[in-house]
Amino acid sequence: MDLTSPWLPPSEDESRTPRSSPTARTAMRCVRLLLGCTTAAELLGTVLAEGPGWITGEGSAFYLLDSAGMLRLAASHGLPDWAHERYGVVDPASDLPAAMALRLRRPYLLSPERTSVDYPNRNTGMGTGMVAIITLPMIVDEQPLGVLALALAHRGTVPRRDLDVLETLGDACAHRLAHLLDHAGAEPGTNRGVRVGEPDADRAAGLAHPMLSLAVRSAGHGAFERDLVTGETYWDAQAYRVVGRPAPEGGPGAAPELDRLVHPEDLPDVQAALAEALATGGPYRLLYRVPRRGGGVIRIEETGEVMLDVHGRPVRIAGLLADLDRVPAPEEHQPAAEPGGAGAAGARSALLLALTRSLSRAVTVRDVTTAVTDVARPALGAASIVLDLVDEGRLLPVSHTVYGGPRRTELTRLADLSEGVMQHALTRSTPLFSEPRPGSGRGGGTGHGGTGYGGGTGPLTPAAWAVLPLVASGRQVGSCLITFATERAFSREDRTLYSAFAGILAQSLERARLYDTHHHRATELQRAMLPRTLPRLPGIASAARYLPSTEGMQIGGDWYDLLRLPDGRVGLVIGDVQGHNAEATAVMGQLRSGLRAYATDGHDPAATLARTSRLLSELDTELFATCLYLTLDPADGTLRAARAGHPAPVRIADAKAVELELPGGPPLGVDPGVPYQLAVGHLAPGETLLVYTDGLVEDREEDYDESVQRMLGGLELWARQTGPVRVGAVSALERLADLLTLNVTERRSRPDDVALLLLHRMSAEQH
Repeated sequence: MDLTSPWLPPSEDESRTPRSSPTARTAMRCVRLLLGCTTAAELLGTVLAEGPGWITGEGSAFYLLDSAGMLRLAASHGLPDWAHERYGVVDPASDLPAAMALRLRRPYLLSPERTSVDYPNRNTGMGTGMVAIITLPMIVDEQPLGVLALALAHRGTVPRRDLDVLETLGDACAHRLAHLLDHAGAEPGTNRGVRVGEPDADRAAGLAHPMLSLAVRSAGHGAFERDLVTGETYWDAQAYRVVGRPAPEGGPGAAPELDRLVHPEDLPDVQAALAEALATGGPYRLLYRVPRRGGGVIRIEETGEVMLDVHGRPVRIAGLLADLDRVPAPEEHQPAAEPGGAGAAGARSALLLALTRSLSRAVTVRDVTTAVTDVARPALGAASIVLDLVDEGRLLPVSHTVYGGPRRTELTRLADLSEGVMQHALTRSTPLFSEPRPGSGRGGGTGHGGTGYGGGTGPLTPAAWAVLPLVASGRQVGSCLITFATERAFSREDRTLYSAFAGILAQSLERARLYDTHHHRATELQRAMLPRTLPRLPGIASAARYLPSTEGMQIGGDWYDLLRLPDGRVGLVIGDVQGHNAEATAVMGQLRSGLRAYATDGHDPAATLARTSRLLSELDTELFATCLYLTLDPADGTLRAARAGHPAPVRIADAKAVELELPGGPPLGVDPGVPYQLAVGHLAPGETLLVYTDGLVEDREEDYDESVQRMLGGLELWARQTGPVRVGAVSALERLADLLTLNVTERRSRPDDVALLLLHRMSAEQH
C-alpha cells in the first residue's frame, strides 16, 4: 500500500500539532536501547516499553524467516490464542500484512478504516476500526530477515512524522538482528533468516536463538532459554555436555525436568531462589549439584535473567550453565542458592516463604492466578495448574491464565478431565497425589488408591499430578490441580510442601474473593445511581457508556444524564466528581439529583450550574466536580450550554469532528459566587454531539491534547465510514460508543472512570 495514500494528512496539518520533545527523546532512547538487545523478544519488548506511547502493544508481533522461507512468529504481545494458531506461520506469498511488507520491501500500513475488516481475522466480524496496524520489513543489505508488526493507537489518520519514527525503530531492529545473526555464524551471501531443523545442531541452535550462540561463543558455557508463557525450554548442545547428559539428535531440545536434573538435597534451595527471581525479575545466580550417571556429582553454576514484559510479568528466562569443576567461579559474589546451604527443611521453608510473598501481593482473584502462573508454576516445575473455586456448591474454573505449556488450546480441557478427582479431593479435604507406576522406577503414574485421573490415560493425562483441596477458615474455597510433564514420586516432604502451599493459596484466594466481591458491589452501586436506560425522545437518537477505573477503589464520581425538559427540549448532562471512593459516588448522587431538579424547573444551563455549584459548596465535603450541561430543541436545533471546568463537547458533522467553542467557568463547588456564561449554538439535522469525561482520552503515556486530537480523527473516520446516515442513527451511535470504549479498555491501565454520552439530531429521512 502506498504510504502517501489520500487518508494521510497533508503537511500543513502536521504543523498544527507538533510532537513534543519528550516524545522525540523517547524515540531516540528507544533506538539506543534496541542496539543493545539480544533476542527478537527483547527487541519487541523494548519497542513497546520505550517507544512512543501511541504504540499500544496489544496485537504486536515479531516474525523471523525460517529455512523454508516462511515467516515464523518469534515474539508477540497481546495476541490471543487463536491468532497464535492462525498466524503462527505466515506465507510470504499471502495477502496478510506481514507478507505484504516483506514482499513489497517497505512498510505496509493498514489504516483504521481497513483494520475494521482486514485485521486480524476477517471471519470473526468487525475489528476496532479505530486502531492502525503497521508491518515493518526487516531488511539489511538486501537480505530479508523478518517483519515487525505493531498496533498503533491512532484513532484517525497516522501522520507522516509518526511513520518516520516507526521506520527508524524498524531499521534499528533490523540492523541489530543482522548483527546478532552475523555473530551467530551465518554464512556470507546466504539468506540470514532464522533456520530451524538443520543438521548441525549447534548452528541451528545459534541461528534460532542468537543470544544463546553469542553466549556460548564468548564464554564456552552451555546456554538455555525458557518461554514462561508456553513452557517451552531450549538447551544448546553444550548445555547438555555441561550437566553430563547426551544432547538430543537433530538440534536443540527441551531441558531435563528440574527434579530429574538437580540433586534432591539441593532442589528445594533451587526452587526457592527461582521463585524469588520470578517474583522480582532481573539477574539471578544459582549453585547446585547434578548427580553423575556413573556416580559422584557435577557442581553447576547457573547465571541468568528473568525478563519481564511491558506489564512487569515474567515471560522469559535465559542464561548460562557452567561446570564449576572446569571453569573457575567468578570472584564477584551474587545472591545464590548454595548447595545444601539451609538443609532440606529450611530450603522448603524458603520456597514456601517466596511463594507466600508472591501471593501476598495479589489483591484480586486475577492477581492470584497471575502469581500462580508467573511464579508458582515454573518454581515448582509444573506443566500446568488448574484452579477451581467453589461457587454455590459447584467447582468452577477460575481463569485460563493458569494454564501453561505448548498445547494451550488442549489444556483448556484439563478442568473437564480432572473434575471428578478435584471434587473427590475437596470432599475428603485430603490432598491426592499420583502414585509411582509399577516398573517406572522414580516416576509416578496416573492413579491414587483406585482413583483415576479423569477416568483414563489419554493424551492429555499428565505423567504425574497433585490435587489439593483449598480450605480457608474452615470453608471450602476450591481445588487446585498441579500437573507435571514427567513421572515422579512424591515423598513425605513433598506432600507436606504441597499441602502447605494449598493452605497459603486458599487464604490468598479467600482474601481476593472478598476484595472482588466488595468492589463488584461498589461498582454496582455506582451503576445503580446512573440511568438504567436512556429515555426515548422524539427527534433524537442517543447512546451512553460507563466504565469504572481499574485502579484504587474502582469506584468514582462520573455520571451522565439525558433529561426530558419542558416544551419538548432535551437536556444533556455529563459530570465528574473529584476522587475515587465512596464519598465521590455519594456526592455524585446528590449532584445528579440536584441538577436534575434545577433543570426540570426550567432554569437555563448557566443558572442550573450556578445553583448546583452552591449546592455542592453547602454539602459537608471538600470535593469539587466538573460538569457540562446543554439543552437541545429537536424542533429547530437550538443549543444552549454552560461548562464548569469540563472538556468541551464535540460536534460531528459533514465528516468533521470539532470541539465547540464554549466558554468555561470554575468547577462546581470551587467558587459558588461566580456566574457561568451561557452559550447559544445550533445543531443541524444529521449532526451528532459527544460529551465525555476526561478518562476517555486521558493516557499517562501521551499528551492530553494529542489524545484529544487522535480521538477527533477517529470520529471523523467513523463519520465517513459508518455514520448515522449510512447505517441508521441508533445502531451507528451504539457502534461508535463501543469503539470509543474499546480503545480505552485496550490501555494497560485505566486510572480514571470513563463516561460518555452521544446525541444525534434526526434528519427528516431518519424519522
